[in-house]
Amino acid sequence: MSRLTGIRQLNETIIQCARCPRLVEFIQSVALTRKREYQNWRYWGKPLPGWGDLRARLLVVGLAPAAHGANRTGRMFTGDSSGDFLARVMHECGFAEQPFSRQCGDGQKLRGAYLTAVVRCAPPLNRPSAMEKRNCLPFLEEELRLLREVAVIICLGKFAWDGVWEALSNIGALLPRPRVSFGHGKECCLRHPLFDRELYLLSSYHPSRQNTNTGKLTTEMFRQVFARAREILDGGPHPSAIKMLPTAQLMD
Repeated sequence: MSRLTGIRQLNETIIQCARCPRLVEFIQSVALTRKREYQNWRYWGKPLPGWGDLRARLLVVGLAPAAHGANRTGRMFTGDSSGDFLARVMHECGFAEQPFSRQCGDGQKLRGAYLTAVVRCAPPLNRPSAMEKRNCLPFLEEELRLLREVAVIICLGKFAWDGVWEALSNIGALLPRPRVSFGHGKECCLRHPLFDRELYLLSSYHPSRQNTNTGKLTTEMFRQVFARAREILDGGPHPSAIKMLPTAQLMD
């Protein structure tokens, strides 16, 4: 089975998923009521697959789709301030065609990168339950199997950081003990459990308004994380195993 076929089959399974009744009810309710400024939109209102370059060497993992962002547009990290904050920095570092991500068909393309999330339905108050996370995690695990060139994973927020560690453990990764705790700019290098090569995990605060509007996450802080990913992928200086850093569209 080709990589493209595998991703397409996975994405179709994700879209049809109904494992979490609370989340299904919530995203369908949001799609029906809509936000006042989006009353003319037809919301996606379904579980959301990842998207990007199928030969991606960079995987970016978030928490979940936003209720009036990706749950509206049908593309991960698209249609809200977090998506534009992310797109701008990814564009600056050569991972995205455009410095914005507004809707499907806007011309945005990812270069050597793939965007996904731990949970595929927008959760109430952005808080998935532990069971909802467990139900969704096999989708991330399958993406790690199918996206064979991934060498760097950027985790946006603690929830994504913890989810990626759990997913890697579930597919056989030998993880350092004690596990590296989340913090902005942390970095860890381990052996890829499936392809026997180095795999780097980088962490960042999530680009939510709560973080960007308060200055907890600045553009420069965010840029440094993606610049570090670019440095690793371009064969730049490699650190020791753990270090602190300074402060819907498929392409086959």
